[in-house]
Amino acid sequence: MRLLFVIFAVSLLAACSDSPKSAPKAEVVEVKESPQTQVPADSWVVIDAFEVGRDVYVRSMAVSADKNSLWVGTSSGVHEVNLTNQSLRNTFTRADGLANEYVFALFIDKDDHKWFGTNGGGAARYKDGDWKVFFPMHGLADYWVYSFDQQADGKVWIGTWAGANLWDPATGKFITYFDELVNEWVYGLGVDSKQQVWFGTEGGVSMFDGKTWTAWTHNDGLGAANDENLPISLNTGLGTRERHDLNVMTEGQSTYNPNYIFSIHVDKYDQIWAGTWGAGVSRFDGEKWNNYNSKDGLAGNIVYSIAEADDGSMWFGTNKGLSRFDGEHWYSYGRKDGLLSEHVYTVAVLPDSEVWVGTRGGVTRFGQADVQQDSGKAE
Repeated sequence: MRLLFVIFAVSLLAACSDSPKSAPKAEVVEVKESPQTQVPADSWVVIDAFEVGRDVYVRSMAVSADKNSLWVGTSSGVHEVNLTNQSLRNTFTRADGLANEYVFALFIDKDDHKWFGTNGGGAARYKDGDWKVFFPMHGLADYWVYSFDQQADGKVWIGTWAGANLWDPATGKFITYFDELVNEWVYGLGVDSKQQVWFGTEGGVSMFDGKTWTAWTHNDGLGAANDENLPISLNTGLGTRERHDLNVMTEGQSTYNPNYIFSIHVDKYDQIWAGTWGAGVSRFDGEKWNNYNSKDGLAGNIVYSIAEADDGSMWFGTNKGLSRFDGEHWYSYGRKDGLLSEHVYTVAVLPDSEVWVGTRGGVTRFGQADVQQDSGKAE
């Protein structure tokens, strides 16, 4: 069953053309399935696919447990989905309070404020009809915002294309960190139980413990070897701000940049997972980086997103489909399993262990076949 949320007529190129920096170019090349996606994928099956428009990209998702809602950030605005019946509650665009409809990052803080990071429109915060937009004039490091996380004291970290911000809700003030980072282009953020902050950048991983900064790169073990002999990607923000994009292909072939981190996740054991550009996913156990790529069972070696289920299993959105790792075995899912596209940009695991997957064109809802049958939710 496929349900149509909304198809927007918003032109993103027009929305972003007023700024001197161009927004990331969404990857539109479909990649053939890897051998791993041909392996039977245990009991997980597609329940629904929710379309948002053929050329609309779903880039971020977050669950609001208090409201039983899933928030979906797309290249044409934000949707709020009622998780009880999977119906659309709300849609938000520029007319409602966003400064730019291309929402790359979405985060829900401890007070149920929704944070939206946009391409060229700064950061926006929303709750119960009230909007607040943050621009560089307010202290935000950049108009391009790609990640959020929050510390126990309520302070919010914001990853941008010009460093990282720490925002204090008590004062409304921003602190910007730039030179301290291994690289200024920050895509991933995570806070561990010790309140150490982890940053995924275009030049490796940085960590701030409140006093000291530490960094890791491929030379320190971050990222798997280039087993597929992919072309080395020269796409980096350093010195190329005018033409920088997120295109992961060169002449139709995937590329390799092991220091380029798309995503960061801190798991329940305080292990750090970093999704790389062409070097698979890396796990830091406190002493060393352990790397996994397509040879191990990962669907694709470009890892856009990472999510964790209550049982500790890990989900990865890649350029060649969706993967699940239970600590021992890998399972992968592609278009043949019901995904709308091979490029999985965001993954959200719900409290009841359903998994929602964001791609170009929409969102796919996964569940375990036996659970769906028992609960009467099957189509």
